[in-house]
Amino acid sequence: MFRGLLIDKQDGPQTAAVQDLSEASLPEGDVTVRVAWSTLNYKDALAITGRSPVVRRFPMVPGIDFAGVVESSQDPAWQPGDAVLLNGWGVGETRWGGLAERARVPGRWLIPLPVAFDARQAMGIGTAGYTAALCVQALERHGLAPGQGPVLVTGAAGGVGSVAVALLARRGHEVVALTGRPQEEAFLRGLGASQVIERAELERPGRPLEKERWAGAVDVVGGQVLASVCAAMRYGGTVAACGLAGSMNWPATVAPFILRGVTLAGIDSVMAPIEARQQAWARLSSDLDPALLERLLREIALDEAVALAPELLDGRVRGRLVVRI
Repeated sequence: MFRGLLIDKQDGPQTAAVQDLSEASLPEGDVTVRVAWSTLNYKDALAITGRSPVVRRFPMVPGIDFAGVVESSQDPAWQPGDAVLLNGWGVGETRWGGLAERARVPGRWLIPLPVAFDARQAMGIGTAGYTAALCVQALERHGLAPGQGPVLVTGAAGGVGSVAVALLARRGHEVVALTGRPQEEAFLRGLGASQVIERAELERPGRPLEKERWAGAVDVVGGQVLASVCAAMRYGGTVAACGLAGSMNWPATVAPFILRGVTLAGIDSVMAPIEARQQAWARLSSDLDPALLERLLREIALDEAVALAPELLDGRVRGRLVVRI
């Protein structure tokens, strides 16, 4: 038996609670991991609260990230005692995830724990930070370089945004942080933001093309904010879009793309190939200061995850929640 957070939905309303689970209930897979740390991500909070149909099968252990040690393996790539981590691949959605003391997955989904981080730090980064690294790499692939102009990060006080601010600042970019929480200005400037602006500035519908402001952007909000960001991109700029915290809808026009050559780069972290994951974690290892990472982290126990899920969805959580398993 082992402890885990289980979401269930029988004939009545959905429930979510930490309870004892049987190892026989673990899904099929060739590697069993003893989980040390996990995270509470936006998607996990949606799953726990039931606000969005994230969970495809019940009962379900949420948790799209985990880090721990291989306990048993039928995959020759992994041996008992190996330190590993996992991001995405549908865990916590279609198969049991990381908010439990055990996880069983296909070995091809795992990557070695980077030597630059311990398991707690790696989960402090988690899918949010790994997604931020994918966004920064996408901007650079499309030609963004330091000195070309301001780079905007929306939802900057959240998990993805805060890591994106830190990575971009470390690369020498002038970073502008957009947030709905102006009280977090000191926190964001401490991560490297040169300017902090309020989200309301971009929440109002505007013209199809606005004054050129941003050389690049990382957007986690979607909706009107993303439309406003695209309308104010500089010629040839790129927006890396990875979230829909504000809305899935996008009330925009094609004007920025056909008149300014703007690129909208979609970022998917769930099914990204292993090579992209390894590159992203290599970037995090070289560019994210572990001491700075500590400013982003809030450590919680597994038993606190259910109560904190609504706070995360309501935008009342700064940085990253790491879950001590």
